[in-house]
Parts: sequence; C-alpha cells; structure tokens
Amino acid sequence: MDDSSQGSVSQKVYVLDTNVLIHDPNSLLNFEEHRVIIPMTVLEELDKLKSGKSSVAAECRAAIRLIDAVLGDAEPSLVQQGLPIRRGPEGVQGTLSVLMDRVSDDKQDYLSNELNDNKIINQLVMLQARDIRCKVILVTKDINMRLKARACGLAAEDYHNDQLVSDIRQVSKGYLQFTESFWSRIHAVETRQLMGETVHILPRQAVADPLYINQFIVDEEGFVGRVREIDAEKIVLLDLPKDRLMGARAWGLKPRNLHQALALNLLQDPDVHLVSLTGPAGSGKTILALAAAIEMTVEAKRFNKIIATRSTPPLAEEHGFLPGTEEEKMDPWLGAISDNIEALHLNDESPSGSIDYVKSRANIQFKALNYIRGRSFQRSLILIDECQNLTPHQMKAIITRAGEGSKVVCLGNLAQIDTPNLSATSSGLTYMTERFKGFAHGGHMQLQGVPRSLLAEYAESHL
Repeated sequence: MDDSSQGSVSQKVYVLDTNVLIHDPNSLLNFEEHRVIIPMTVLEELDKLKSGKSSVAAECRAAIRLIDAVLGDAEPSLVQQGLPIRRGPEGVQGTLSVLMDRVSDDKQDYLSNELNDNKIINQLVMLQARDIRCKVILVTKDINMRLKARACGLAAEDYHNDQLVSDIRQVSKGYLQFTESFWSRIHAVETRQLMGETVHILPRQAVADPLYINQFIVDEEGFVGRVREIDAEKIVLLDLPKDRLMGARAWGLKPRNLHQALALNLLQDPDVHLVSLTGPAGSGKTILALAAAIEMTVEAKRFNKIIATRSTPPLAEEHGFLPGTEEEKMDPWLGAISDNIEALHLNDESPSGSIDYVKSRANIQFKALNYIRGRSFQRSLILIDECQNLTPHQMKAIITRAGEGSKVVCLGNLAQIDTPNLSATSSGLTYMTERFKGFAHGGHMQLQGVPRSLLAEYAESHL
C-alpha cells in the first residue's frame, strides 16, 4: 500500500500469527524499524505445540527461545510497551511487545471469541481503535484469517520475507529452450578441447537471458550445452552430445526424454552436490533419482548409504504409535521409494531377491524427517521426497545435515502442496531452487511430460 495516502499514520505495527512463527522462527527480526507485537493467544498456541519431536514442535521451541532472548528479564510494563530488537551488527531496530488478552469494554466484539483467530482479530480491532495514528497490520499465513481481518476493517498480509518469486512461472526450469538454432545468434565463439571435453567460450552479451552455473541450453537443432562458467565478460558452455545424453544408463534405467537425460546428467555428476527435480506426477523424478543413487552407491561406491526421507502430514509427524522399526514406521510415507525400487527390478528372474539385494548393498535407510535434526551424514546420498511440503526453514535444517562427501537430491511437485499455509511461491522447494541458482555445485531441472503411462499423461492434462 502507498504510504502517501496514509499521511496521518505515524507508525506501523505488525502483529504476528502463530503460523508465521512456525513457518520462520526468526520472523520477528525481519520487520526493520517497525513495532512487532505477539498476542498472548499466540504464545499460548506455541506453548501447546512445543512438545514432541515433530518439526512443528521444533519450530515452536526455536520461536519461543528467540522471543525470550529479546524480552529477557524486562519488567512486565516494558514487555507490554515494547523492548528493542537487537540485530547483531545492524544495531537496534524496532521493538517487540506482547499483547495481553483483554475483553472489550462495550462487549461488542466483531467476531465470536470461541476461536483463537477471532480472539486475535477482536483484540487488534480494539488496538487500532485506541490509536488511529498507528496502522495495525496482521501478518498471517492463513488466507481465511486474512479475509476475516479485512472484513473487520484491519490490514492483513502474508509473510513474504522468504518468498523470492511472486509467480511460480518465474522459477527457473533449469534450462533455456531456443526454437531455432542457438548458434544462429552467436557471432563470436572460441571452441577448445579440455580433458576430453568440448567447451565453447562466448561473449556474455551473446545471451540476453539470465544465466547461472549448471543451467542447460538446448535448441531444436539438437545442440545441448551446460553452463560451466559465467562472469561479466564470458560464458563457458560444456558441449553435451544429445545422443550420448540419451544413451546414458543408471542401474539399467534409460532416460525417456531429453529432460530426464539432463536430470540424469546432474544426478551422476560428482561435482554437483545438490540436485532439485520438479515436475508433474509421473514425470520420473523419483525413479531417476533412485536409479542414479543405487548406481553411484553400489557400482561407483561414491556413497556408503542412501538416506530416504520425506515430509509427512502434520497428523503423522509423531511416529511412535506405529509398530515396528523406523523403516517400517516410515513405509506408509515412503511407499513411492519402495514402489520405484520394485519397478527397477520387474524384469529380473527373482524380483524380490533383487530388491532385498539392492536394499542391502546400497544400504538404503528410511528415516523420519523429525529425527534427522542434529545429525550429520557422511558420504551419504540424501534423497528427500515431497519437498514441496517443506518450509524454507525446514529445508535449511535438512540440507545442512549433509556432511563430507554427501549429496542431497530434492524431489517435489509444486502443484501438489498438502501443507496448510504453504503455496507454490512460499514453498521451501521454490525458495531453495532460487537460492541455489548461483551455487557452482548445485543444479535444478524441471521435468516435462508424464512418461508413467498414457493414462497418467491424459489425467495430468485433463483433470
């Protein structure tokens, strides 16, 4: 909103909802010089959710610790008035206070106080009425709560600090597609043979589109190049013969289209330590990643084990009620991994024996996401399925588990987000993809088409 139309507004007051603090426990530090308020109702909700080993409980505890660090041992009156938020070398910016629960004097609340969301909105309406020179802004990931707040005359907005794109179409696909010959627009090029590889050195201005390391360039004439280096003056492209890409194999699996071949190229590259694959259901994300993981672990012996994990629905985050070992508890949620191991060995003489052999030789371990925190995996391939359901903070917590000699592969479909209060633009998978575009040891590929079956392809485009 244009502040020029709000000439009487002297201060912005941002009120954080519980889901914002769970989404990013450090969110209260990201409102610059403005006043930040946390309602008592939000503290009570954090208190109810803080117990257990789920990822939500961990985020709640982290948020509570930060709030405590800011408020410290301050007098109760100061807690309500506001205490300075210190941000390291940036110094003091803004204040943090707690909004106490109060019943309105006239008893004419806008909404019923039976729901916590309504209680918070009623409190903010009172707060806004007491000081019209302040602009009270509710910050929540809950779309419906934003709608109710606006209906009650309040300003309400989503938390955008870790949202790097406003439209999912802005997210890089991992490749640039040219409808004509790529070389028809290039007027100067130097080609060299280096260590058995062909590289092309072009002036940077030869390609107007944004480029980053490990991005692919393809055209309709069959040229495929991968950005090896890039700076203000030049682009270095690694020439990748298309027939060699399409003829690549991983544990007997052959790519069925060019996008799968490019994904396999990233997966099998020892210099690429983080790979993210996105695409519609059935596009081959899981089976490609799994085949490459088994190949690199069993045959190339680059890794000692494969760690398979995924985000689980909130109601399933506590696995203690399920019987059996950790692998057996995770089996309902990692069924896609097991299904693809079977698919890789359907034509074997003894599929069940082959599956047991692969699981043993590749040392495939099924881990609950909740128990990965605090661990460090050395020489491991960490395969994370359903990454679209992770927040940016959760994504960081998982990727930082990778130790020396490890590789992380993130898989997800941004059209199938099941986590409440997450969207394609705010998903941790989107955030990670954009943040790692400049990482020389990372790569991304958006798979196209649905090779699973003709039925799956038709359903993806018509349902």
